[in-house]
Amino acid sequence: MNKKNSNNKFIKGLAVALLLPLAFFIYYQVKVQRSVSKKIISLPAYYGVDTVINGDTVYQKVDDLTLTNQLGQLVSLNKDLKGKIVVVNFFFTTCPTVCPKLTNNMTLLQKAFRKDPKRESSLQNTVHLVSITVDPAKDSFQALRTYADGYHVNHDNWWFMTGDRNAIYNYARHELKVVMAPTTGGAEDFIHTQKVVVLDTARHIRGYYDGLNEKEMKKCADDIVLLTLEKRPKK
Repeated sequence: MNKKNSNNKFIKGLAVALLLPLAFFIYYQVKVQRSVSKKIISLPAYYGVDTVINGDTVYQKVDDLTLTNQLGQLVSLNKDLKGKIVVVNFFFTTCPTVCPKLTNNMTLLQKAFRKDPKRESSLQNTVHLVSITVDPAKDSFQALRTYADGYHVNHDNWWFMTGDRNAIYNYARHELKVVMAPTTGGAEDFIHTQKVVVLDTARHIRGYYDGLNEKEMKKCADDIVLLTLEKRPKK
């Protein structure tokens, strides 16, 4: 009887010895997973599927656009702004309704990323704003300079751009897809959109925002910060 009790005690002790570490392991795993899940950052989504290769989605990369900025410089969005996050909107200087508020909200975005002398690093050199006129016939680079100065913009990281009308409209419609209506090709064909588009450093579209909505512009700013944390595979 004593021998049987002794065996039972031995078996119970062995079971506890085996199960206790397992219980601690399970508890640790659950605790860590919950902790990690709370810290997981949801990065802005990709827009514009280009193709699917072997089950992997390949997203569209926006083609380059070369125009003249408000300083009279011929500049390329992809080459001259390589490695930067680009925020694009469309406007025209004589617009009396949507554009003033849109531009004003863009100035808030610029202020959000202005250089802070109290910080060792700044996002000012990481983010570049681009406002493209949809009325290039009237909006010369001199007119754009006057318009930009009226909003006290920083010309170093915010370009107002003009140039070939067909190139601009193709970029808006087929590259950024901010207007879905088909082109007529005539003088009456006019793009007027309040959308703001964020392009990552690889020129994928990572967000569309209502430029007239301050809450959406705040989200735009938040998403830009998240994109600066994104790690890209080394090529």
